[in-house]
Amino acid sequence: MSDIQSARLDLHNAVLADLAATKPKSLSRALEYQAEALSSLHQTLATLDDFATALSDASATDELVEMWRKRLTHWDYAAPTSWSSAQPSTTDRRDHIYLGLGLDEALASQLTRLIPVATTDRPVVISETFEQWYSPDTQHGRPFYWPHYEQLLEKKGWSPEAIASLNDASDSVVARLSDPTREEAYQAKGLVVGYVQSGKTANFTGVVAKSIDAGYRLVIVLGGTLNMLRGQTQRRLDMELVGRENILRGANEIESDYADDPAWLKGDFASFGELPSALGAFDIVRMTTRDNDYKSLLQGIVALEFEKREPTLPLHDPRNLHRSSARLMVVKKNKSVLTRLVKDLNKIKTPLAEIPVIIIDDESDEASVNTKDLSKPNNERTAINKLIGQLLVMLPRAQYVGYTATPFANVFIDPSDAVDIFPRDFIISLPRPEGYMGVEDFHDLLSPIPPLERNFENSNEKAHIRNVTLEDEDEDDTSLREAVDAFVLAGAMKLYREDHGDTPMTSYTHHTMLIHESIRMADHRELLVRAKRLWFNAGYAGPAGHRRLRELFNSDFAVVSASRSEGYAVPDSYDALMSYIGPAVARIGGDDNPVIVVNGDKDLETGVADFDKRPIWKMLIGGQKLSRGFTVEGLTISYFRRTTTSASTLMQMGRWFGFRSGYKDLVRLYLGRTERLTAKKTVDLYDAFEAICLDEETFRAELKKYANPINGSSQITPAQVPPLVSQHLDWLKPVSPNKMFNARLIEADTAGEWNEPTAYPQTAKDVRHNFDLWAPQLEKLPHGIETLEVTAPDGVRDKLVALTGIITPQVALDIFERYRWANADQFAPHLAFLRSITESEAVADWLLVAPQLTTPTQQASLSSARTYSWFARDRRSQRTSFGAISAPRHRTPLLRIAGALPPSDDPATEALVRPKRGTIALYPIVERPGRELIEESRVFDPGSTVMAFSFVAPSSARSFDGRILRFTTIDSSQTSPVIDAPGTT
Repeated sequence: MSDIQSARLDLHNAVLADLAATKPKSLSRALEYQAEALSSLHQTLATLDDFATALSDASATDELVEMWRKRLTHWDYAAPTSWSSAQPSTTDRRDHIYLGLGLDEALASQLTRLIPVATTDRPVVISETFEQWYSPDTQHGRPFYWPHYEQLLEKKGWSPEAIASLNDASDSVVARLSDPTREEAYQAKGLVVGYVQSGKTANFTGVVAKSIDAGYRLVIVLGGTLNMLRGQTQRRLDMELVGRENILRGANEIESDYADDPAWLKGDFASFGELPSALGAFDIVRMTTRDNDYKSLLQGIVALEFEKREPTLPLHDPRNLHRSSARLMVVKKNKSVLTRLVKDLNKIKTPLAEIPVIIIDDESDEASVNTKDLSKPNNERTAINKLIGQLLVMLPRAQYVGYTATPFANVFIDPSDAVDIFPRDFIISLPRPEGYMGVEDFHDLLSPIPPLERNFENSNEKAHIRNVTLEDEDEDDTSLREAVDAFVLAGAMKLYREDHGDTPMTSYTHHTMLIHESIRMADHRELLVRAKRLWFNAGYAGPAGHRRLRELFNSDFAVVSASRSEGYAVPDSYDALMSYIGPAVARIGGDDNPVIVVNGDKDLETGVADFDKRPIWKMLIGGQKLSRGFTVEGLTISYFRRTTTSASTLMQMGRWFGFRSGYKDLVRLYLGRTERLTAKKTVDLYDAFEAICLDEETFRAELKKYANPINGSSQITPAQVPPLVSQHLDWLKPVSPNKMFNARLIEADTAGEWNEPTAYPQTAKDVRHNFDLWAPQLEKLPHGIETLEVTAPDGVRDKLVALTGIITPQVALDIFERYRWANADQFAPHLAFLRSITESEAVADWLLVAPQLTTPTQQASLSSARTYSWFARDRRSQRTSFGAISAPRHRTPLLRIAGALPPSDDPATEALVRPKRGTIALYPIVERPGRELIEESRVFDPGSTVMAFSFVAPSSARSFDGRILRFTTIDSSQTSPVIDAPGTT
């Protein structure tokens, strides 16, 4: 690096350090001001022209660009503020930044070219009105721990965009807590919804850092129900937030509870140089350690006493608050532990009403939620829920924030229960993090590619899912053997990548396989024997083992990685990989102990799954301990055969979700597709996970839809969220039904949106009834076939070939009202909306569309010689739902005709557009048992042809006040719905 380049970096570093504490301001003046304090060389570089020259030759990874990326990204993500009312992460926001910096168009364009505007999704917030006390324009306490946490994340390799996103998301939480210095106590309760294994801990670490900087002085983290999860959370907070000095407090390094932790020895724990109190900040006193939960000891009681500089003033007065140490404890959700804590808090001299407290409830849908119906005689709250309630009552300044990836149990809590944990103040849905593998990465949701045309490249299912053949498993563990072979191959591929990467990369410290069939310890014993037998008889050093690995590599890993390796090295043949097989096998089983059982049975523990203390290349067998919250590092191969009837439980068991940097293409899920649920019913686990994904994504989409305020007020409040929960699988409920009685959706205003009703009946009588409703309308359609071809917003040209005709709103409503369902409640909110837009004349007519296929065998007649296309769909695992009824390519033209999309270049489509026109797509469905008959007879059977339909109401039919839902919530203390949504009647 030349002297000029070095001087330029020094100058801009000084400028950006100055700008970090302010809004965008004149860059020209800032350069001149900073240069005066440096040298004459710096002064010659203190011009916008020099900056422009440097940028003209720079790449996106140059140090100067990276410095500016961090600052611009921070401003991009900042909440609307006095210097910019534009929404974060928009071109308007970036324009305001450039305007504040005083940049001309050319220089601004150069920066945008190198540092594009970050477009990461922002948190979705459903909130009650709250006091605006925490914003970018004000100072809160003494920022210390959050800036250090930012620096640590940057050191760990987090991108500026990821850090800015975390900053934004944690601000969204802290801003909705009560001001810790507020004179009158207020207790906010909220819920933060993330994804399974998606970094929720990073968010609540940021929230804790900002909260204690702002003045919260007691932090209680409820760290799950298991010791290993509590310990994992404690270590994470100690390493990234508390820091070495607060841990040691003057003690020798070897006296630390992390003295044997590699990260401690390598200096990866946060460090401040001195105790924070010596630096003008405040210390964090740990009330728990990695290995020790909260204990009721005299020392603990003394340590809980809060010091006051001004004894006559309350602790929450700023003159005391910002001079007092914070207390942090990570406690297990265990009756004995929480009872000790409640008892000790009642003993301390500091008035509890003066202490600003934040309670972080990790996995808040587990154990924390009351499962007893208090309206029934002699019922009491469950133990953990009761103790959390006691903490909230005795600590009136306590703020409760629950974290979960499966939120439905929390949102179905009775909102009227003042001492329960319903998130009455806010619900925040975190954006999906970059690089995260979730349910949708293992499914082909709404894929337009026909199943027979899917391959390893265009299908997530083909790439990552491997079926467990149950018959073979009963005989010789064929699928489990293949899964273990895949584990060895994936490990060898990782070692190959360490040696052949184009750029230096971190080694694969952990490489794990999860075997999960049962929560029963007796089953774990059997699994341990099976897994070990397979391992020691695998013959990986001999020709038989290499023969199997070569075949699996050629048929699976080579072809998947060829299209999905994301630039990571892939051997061109098994021979090129063979030399890495031995080292991989040695890492896994070189100690003759290739399996770790993690279930609490001390007789079975064959190793400790402590990813913090040592590299782990092992197969893991477990149940509950490995299915909730605990992070299985390096997880690459999963063998899964456990069934449950709860969507939240099943989702939490999906430990294969998470971040798989450098090996996403190697991830495999061996799944028992058909599993017995009851004596008379079997289920498809793959379908179950797809249904969970649809439940989850629908809920997130609904939250996002109603998050934007109208006229300054939220469209909905947290108490009105329960009706947004949906269920896509009849036997897999989001939560227990007795938690859903407090809310009832009345109407769903979905104008301009594609709607596909579900819950189609199965009885021949009801199917025939519905057939008779639609058949006459089908026969009335004109004979001419329309070809509609419109470009979708994503650039794909969508084509629909169909019969079309007009029906009146009254005729359509009559059919909608008389249509029979397996569960009428699911269509009731739509029916209310359709009824209202018909009565208000918000719909002028409906375009009835019957999509037509070119397949000759999929044509049949009604009562005349005229034929119509029928569609092959199957219900999934005895569901009333067929999944997706319509073809994605059919939707764009019909959305355009209903006014939901801008004008197209297709004359045929535009000729059908009319004001206040809606569209209905009719799909005669023939299920698998009846297809042979209809192909032979070419005649519809009214008793087995399901007349399924989709509809798009006119986009102009949106309600006048912009609200989309009308519903009530039910107060359990009343006998009828009493709480209406604002603006409804």
